[in-house]
Amino acid sequence: MRWTKRRERLRGFLAGDKCYHPGSVFDPMSARIAQELGFEMAMFAGSVASLTVLGAPDHIVLTLTEFADQGKRICRAAEIPLVVDADHGYGNALNVMRTVEELEIAGISALTIEDTALPMNYGSGGSTQLLSLDEGVGKMRAALQARIDPNLVIIGRTSAMGVSNTEDALKRAKAYEAAGVDALFMLGLKDAAQVELLGSEIKIPLMLAGFTDLDFLGAHGVRICLQGHQPIKASVAAVYETLKALRQGISPNETTKIASGELMKKVIKDADYQRWIDDYL
Repeated sequence: MRWTKRRERLRGFLAGDKCYHPGSVFDPMSARIAQELGFEMAMFAGSVASLTVLGAPDHIVLTLTEFADQGKRICRAAEIPLVVDADHGYGNALNVMRTVEELEIAGISALTIEDTALPMNYGSGGSTQLLSLDEGVGKMRAALQARIDPNLVIIGRTSAMGVSNTEDALKRAKAYEAAGVDALFMLGLKDAAQVELLGSEIKIPLMLAGFTDLDFLGAHGVRICLQGHQPIKASVAAVYETLKALRQGISPNETTKIASGELMKKVIKDADYQRWIDDYL
């Protein structure tokens, strides 16, 4: 597989002056659909992985092996660069190194490592807590050390803007930038003024969530902005309604909102398989 080429494409987007919404994907077919629709990159989130693989909430009960395996399936199915949310790296800094190794082998183009204390500690009440700055820096340095392909993008992530305060968020962002990460994923921003502040203080590309004005974001150093993970929610709704209708006695021929035969053939690469059958069987 040509992992390096897609990583180079992603780095090209980060080096440019535009911001992109990645397509949120969860399996091989959703990745092919995102590619077919022209998304420049795809995003596979840890929360989405937990839903897809386990049918469980995002409480860090998914394992690295399960996450990397699903990421590999997605990368194998489509040529679109895949950005993944690797959470806390599944442990301490040494676990972060193992996480980078496994995800690089899987074909991931970029991964985020965050400084959140995960899984949640006893007595935390479910509130988000952050690691110390020193431990956060150690995780970023470990991730960079474990990388073999220099084109693999390592993105430092922090929720400090929403958990602590702006001063702490900037301190962490600058420390992770100094550690050498390729980009920063900053969560918890509420308004345009915070985006402008980050853009003026941070020199490496930024990744955000929840904003929609791509021109404004691009002008302030933001290169990736998540729109949320509606595709998997839409898929759950479609499956639920279809099974409900069938259970209630609706004829399969009367079900609605299902993929056409033409679309199904496209997303499963039926034409390729038919050609291979003709050539080799």
